[in-house]
Amino acid sequence: MSSTIALIIIGVAVLFIIGIKLLASPKTARLGNLVAAAGMLVALLTLHQPAGEYVWSQGWTLNYTLIAIGTLIGLVIGAIGAYSVKMTAMPQMVALFNGVGGGAAALVASLEFFKRAHGLEGLTPFFAVTMLFATLIGSLSFSGSAIAYLKLEGKFERPMTFPGQNIFNGLILLVILGLCGYLTINSSASQATTAFGVMFLLALFFGIAMVMPIGGADMPVVISLLNSFTGLAVAADGFTINNLSMIVAGTLVGSSGTLLTLLMCKAMNRPVTNVLFGAFGSSGGGGKAGASDLGGKTVKPIQADEAALLLGYAQQVVIVPGYGMAVAQAQHQVRELSDELGKRGVEVRFAIHPVAGRMPGHMNVLLAEANVPYDQLCEMEAINPTMDRVDVCLVIGANDVVNPAAREDKSSPIYGMPIIEADRAKTVIVMKRSMAAGFAGIENLLFYKDNTRMLFGDAKASLQTLITQLKAS
Repeated sequence: MSSTIALIIIGVAVLFIIGIKLLASPKTARLGNLVAAAGMLVALLTLHQPAGEYVWSQGWTLNYTLIAIGTLIGLVIGAIGAYSVKMTAMPQMVALFNGVGGGAAALVASLEFFKRAHGLEGLTPFFAVTMLFATLIGSLSFSGSAIAYLKLEGKFERPMTFPGQNIFNGLILLVILGLCGYLTINSSASQATTAFGVMFLLALFFGIAMVMPIGGADMPVVISLLNSFTGLAVAADGFTINNLSMIVAGTLVGSSGTLLTLLMCKAMNRPVTNVLFGAFGSSGGGGKAGASDLGGKTVKPIQADEAALLLGYAQQVVIVPGYGMAVAQAQHQVRELSDELGKRGVEVRFAIHPVAGRMPGHMNVLLAEANVPYDQLCEMEAINPTMDRVDVCLVIGANDVVNPAAREDKSSPIYGMPIIEADRAKTVIVMKRSMAAGFAGIENLLFYKDNTRMLFGDAKASLQTLITQLKAS
C-alpha cells in the first residue's frame, strides 16, 4: 500500500470519528451525517481491485459503473425513506436499515467464503474464521432487526416466551458454533456447501429467537446492540477483502454501538443479560400495585381548563415526553404549548430520559423535528436536582421512566432504575389515554401521589385544548 493511500485511509477514519462525535448533539447531527458520508465517498474511491489496483487505476470503468449504480439506488431509497417515513416511525426505519446492513455484510462474507474455499488461492483458517464470523453476526443482525422492526410496528410488542427458551437458544448457538468449527477445518470438503447453508439458516433463525422474547420497551437497547453487530460484521468483511476503510468504519460502529448499549442498560440499572434473557415485561402489562403500596389512594382527574390555569400561572414548567407523545404525533402541539407559555414568561424545559421511546434519542429527534430549541432539552441528571423548584411537571405519555417505584419499592422489577423524579414537583399533570400500565407491566405509583392530577384523553387533542384555553385566558 502506498503512503498516499495510507494517508487517505487515515483521513477517512478521522472523518468517521468526527461524524460520530457530531451525532452526539441534535444541533450538529445533520452535519455529522454529511461528514461521515463524505468519508464514505472517499472510502469508495480507494477500494481494492482483485489485482491490487484501486478504483482510479486499471478496471476503473467497470467498478465505477457498479459503484455509481449502487450509490444511486441507495440515494433513491434513502430519499424516499426520508420524505415518506414519519418521524414517529423513525425507530422502525433505523431497525430496518440496520438489518439491511447486516444482511449485506453476511452476503459479502458468504460469497467470499465460497470463492476462496473453491478457488486457486485456498482458504486459511484465519480468513475462514473472519468470513464465518461476519456471516453469523451479519445474518443474526438481519433477522433480529426484522423482528425489532415488527415489534416497533406494534405487531407483537410483548415478549413471546416459552419454558426452556434460553436453553433452546443456547443449543442452537452451540450447533452454529460447531458448524463454524467444522467449516474452518473442512472448507474445501464436498459437504462444506451444505454445512454452510445450514449454518446460515440457523444464524437467521437464532436472530429471530433472540429478539422475540424481548419486550417492546427494551427495543432501544436491542437496536443499539444489533447495530454494533452489524458494525462488527462489516469490520470482519474488511479483514476478509483487505479493505482498511471497512475495518475502520465497522470497528467504530461496533464499539460505539456496544458502548451505547452498556450506557442505556446502566440508565435502566439492568445488565445486558437481563435485557436479552430476562423477558422484561412478560407479565403482559396488567400488573397492579398492591393495596399496601397504594394505601387505598385513588387517582385525581383534572380538566383541561384547570390544567391550563395551573400552567399559565406557573413560573417553572418541566415537560416529560414519552412514547405516548410519539404515538399521538403530538410533538408539534408540545412545541406550540411551550411557545405559548414562554410568551407568558414561564420558564419551560424538557426532561429527556435516555431510554424514553423506542430508540436511542427518540424524544430528541421528535422534538428537534418540531423545532423545539435545543437549549430547552435537559438530560435526566441535569433536571432532577432542580425538580423541587418546578411548579408544574407535565408528563406526556411517559410511564416507567417517571415511576417512583424505581426508588421506593424494592420488590418492583424496575427498582434501582434511574428515573426522572417528576413526583418531586409541586404539581404533576399526567396526560394518558387510560390507566393502563407501561411496558414493565406494573402500576405507576406516580398516578396516586397527592400532588398528581390525571388528564385523560388523546395527547394531541388534550394539548390542543390546553393551547386554546391558554390563548383565551
